[in-house]
Parts: sequence; structure tokens; C-alpha cells
Amino acid sequence: MLSYRHIYHAGNHADILKHLVVSQICRHFVKKEAPFFYLDTHSGIGMYELASDQAQLNKEFDTGISKLMSDDQLPEPLQQYKEIVKSFNPNDQLEVYPGSPKVVDYYTRQKDKLHLCELHPNDYLLLASMFPKKRKANVVKENGFGAVKSMLPPPQKRGFVLMDPPYEVKKDYQDVVTALQDGHKRFSQGTYAVWYPVLNRRQADSLLNAVEQTKIRNVLLLELCIRETEEKRGMAGSGMIIVNPPWTLEKEAQEFMPYLQNTLAETPDAHFQIKWITPE
Repeated sequence: MLSYRHIYHAGNHADILKHLVVSQICRHFVKKEAPFFYLDTHSGIGMYELASDQAQLNKEFDTGISKLMSDDQLPEPLQQYKEIVKSFNPNDQLEVYPGSPKVVDYYTRQKDKLHLCELHPNDYLLLASMFPKKRKANVVKENGFGAVKSMLPPPQKRGFVLMDPPYEVKKDYQDVVTALQDGHKRFSQGTYAVWYPVLNRRQADSLLNAVEQTKIRNVLLLELCIRETEEKRGMAGSGMIIVNPPWTLEKEAQEFMPYLQNTLAETPDAHFQIKWITPE
């Protein structure tokens, strides 16, 4: 269960969708003066060196983030996300790619609080070195599904929870729905974002149906597939399930999802969907 290392996939199409949504949620939170709490259940290492042997193995960033960095005509949400990536690459060379903790950290203020979970022992140490100040970010070596119970509701009363397990084992599909239910019971006004891979249509739809069956309201789905989902060539796409999304996100997605489909498509079968799993 500890074999998954995200650095092999850093900056790919799934990262772009995930981190774009994370960026837009954070932009919404910092519009208000009140502090907010961020919980990341599977944080990774925080920052990915694209020159590393692991990232260079498949160079997934070449068909992902690199395409956005070379385009000066991006929809506004993507331009804002691009500015975050550029802020970590001051020499105008794409050398590192920020993971979700660093995307959130770009927005957070002194009064905001991060709780970052990472179970892999090596990745935990790298993540902890990225966030040495415990007053700002609490980095713990644990599976973050447990933190959903222990950390919610937060004292800040405003919060955002990102759940993106590796789905290496089938139990992750069950555990992420259970954690979503647990979190929502404790902190119903919080925003939750669940990332999932599209390895095949049946498996993805099974997860979406399980979320619908929770009866949680106000759940938006954004999904991007860069090729036909039934080709047996690994991850064809990914999606984000967002509970209590920013009210502007659906409209923004109608602008950036067609762009992502056109720009990141591997085949003419690329497609996306924007829909409400359950309305408010």
C-alpha cells in the first residue's frame, strides 16, 4: 500500500484538474477576512522536482502543465493557476511542480491553518521539511481518513478538505466515501473535494453512485478524460467531486473545461462533464 509515489505523475492532466479546482476553492476562501482550515488527507511531498529520475521516466508533465505554461491565452482561472506554478519557477524554466499543499499555501494567510497527512515514511519527511513552522502547518505521518474524524469540525468554522488517495487498493473507493460522510456529519458547512481516477467507466461510475447514495446535497462533478475510457492504457482521465463548491465554480468550469479538453486531448475521443450529482 505504500508503493505509490506521485512524483512519477507530477504535472499531468489529472494534477491540472485537481490543482485548478483547489486553487479556485482557495481563491473563494480568501475573499473573506475570517480564517479557514485546510485538511489534506494524502498530501504527497508538496513539491516535485521535474528533473528527477522519477519524473523524467514518463515525463507526464510534458503533455500536462508544460502545455499550459507555453500558452498566453488561457481562461482566467487557468491563468491564475499558471501564476502559482510560475511563482515556484522564477527563472521562467519549468523545474518544479507544486503539489496541493503548496498550491493552498500560496493563498493562506498567517491566520489560516493547514493539517497535512502523509503516510509514506520518505514522503512524510520531505513534506515536513517543506513546512517547518507548526503554527502554520501541522504535518503528520498518518492516513488522513482518520484525521477527518479527529480534526473536524475545525475551530476556524470555515474549512476545506481535499481527499485524493492513490486508489492503489479497492478499499480506497469505499474509504473515501465513508470519510466524506463522516466529515459532512461533523462539519456540514465545509467544502470537500474528492479526486478520483478514471481507469474505466464502470469503476468511476460506481464511486459516483456511492456518493449520490450518501444523500449529501450540493455536490458538483467535474471530470476530464483525455482519451476513450475503455482503452486499457492506464488512467484515461480523472474527476473532482466537490461538496459545497464556490458558487462561481460551475460557471468557471464551463470556460476552462473545454479548454482543457482541447489542449490536453490525446485522441479525438477526449471529453469532459460538468454536472450536479445532487443539487443544493
